[in-house]
Amino acid sequence: MTPKEVLKFAKDKGAQFVDLRFIDLPGLWQHFSIPISELSEDIFTDGLGFDGSSIRGFQSIDESDMLLIPDPTTAVMDPFTQHPTLVVICDVKDPVTGEWYSRDPRHVAKKAESYLKKTGLADTIFIGPELEFFFFDSVRFDQNTHSGFYFIDSEAGFWNAGKKSTPEQPNQGYKVRYKQGYFPVPPMDHFQDLRSEMVLALQSVGIRVEVHHHEVATAGQTEIDMRFGTLTKMADSVCWYKYCAKQTAYRNGKSATFMPKPLFQDNGSGMHTHQSLWKNGKNLFYKKGSPYADISDMCRWYIGGILKHAPALLALIAPSTNSYKRLVPGYEAPINLVYSQRNRSACIRIPMYSKSEGAKRIEFRTPDPTCNPYLSFAACLMAGLDGVAHKIDPGKPVDKDLYELPEAEAKKIKQLPGSLDVVLDNLEKSHDWLLKGDVFTKDLIETWIEYKRKNEVDAIRLRPHPWEFAMYYDI
Repeated sequence: MTPKEVLKFAKDKGAQFVDLRFIDLPGLWQHFSIPISELSEDIFTDGLGFDGSSIRGFQSIDESDMLLIPDPTTAVMDPFTQHPTLVVICDVKDPVTGEWYSRDPRHVAKKAESYLKKTGLADTIFIGPELEFFFFDSVRFDQNTHSGFYFIDSEAGFWNAGKKSTPEQPNQGYKVRYKQGYFPVPPMDHFQDLRSEMVLALQSVGIRVEVHHHEVATAGQTEIDMRFGTLTKMADSVCWYKYCAKQTAYRNGKSATFMPKPLFQDNGSGMHTHQSLWKNGKNLFYKKGSPYADISDMCRWYIGGILKHAPALLALIAPSTNSYKRLVPGYEAPINLVYSQRNRSACIRIPMYSKSEGAKRIEFRTPDPTCNPYLSFAACLMAGLDGVAHKIDPGKPVDKDLYELPEAEAKKIKQLPGSLDVVLDNLEKSHDWLLKGDVFTKDLIETWIEYKRKNEVDAIRLRPHPWEFAMYYDI
């Protein structure tokens, strides 16, 4: 829509408020609202001011004035607010220089798409993220100088199989067993209606949903798959996805979390990211009759770029300390730096459901939903394009169960780094491929590394862990 069309749309829908949303550097939506009477066409060019020093990863207090510029093409009605509210996603601009803000993640995503076109290699990248998350009934956590704990509960959790029934909370069985939550029907699947409610909310804001189902872990692990789309629009959709999951859970007395590993000894939550490059309506990853899986040389080189840069790329696609509690053997976790068709133990899988040109793509299984989607998708593209530019050979595919390889053979397979501090070190040493086309800037990368080290790596490193008491208290 144009700004004029947005005003008409708001009037037709009876909107009383306008909610202006943007994303901070770590990846959480931020917002403020104005009465509909304050909405004018001028706002879409002049913007609205906000304090950038109060937003994580943005400005220092002496340079705090910033502008939000609403993107009229993103205007939709919020499906959850009591009072009819129009939502518009915004970009961030510096009011002094008049330039788009280099640390605005959405601007990075737009620059990545622009850079792709400038290379002449392709004109479009399609992204299809598969976000997994949990619906829980209760969550409590705290840490202070002398204690620390977390407690999660779910009526559907297998740990409640032996719970005594009460009139208020009858235990009727039907608990999903550990690592056996993939596709059971209700009543074993407690969350059919809750997921359907979330799907309807997503559809109401224009997001096409292809499927929803219970995932492998117990206690309400969920996957709802959106139809693929272009990079920036897909990152917008991920923000809506998280919002709709949390709001649907909240108004049903539950809580949704996108932590990669909230449960010990059960599967974690990833964000498998499907990718393909296109030009003039042709899928550049497809070559019928090629030596392997009908993929083109460009696809192989793109894979080569991702595999080469994965040790640094992880700092943007799996950017939490909790990410590396998911990326361990034995839980379908993609820890092996190889590619393969159909094989979910490789970090890059080539899906083989269809032989058509349109379906040919790669599935990068390592990202998780703690990432900032704008930065994650842009970084994946930049790694892949570097592979194409330098014709990086990804090596031979490995079509074996990588978790069951003989020890001698397994030692030859490179694996992902095992902690956030290591991948941040890798990003600090190797990021020139991100700077091409000014897509990422040194300032953004330095700010990201500093923020993650100070607020996440050190925050965990300095705190005693509950299990350390079990291991060391009596030593």
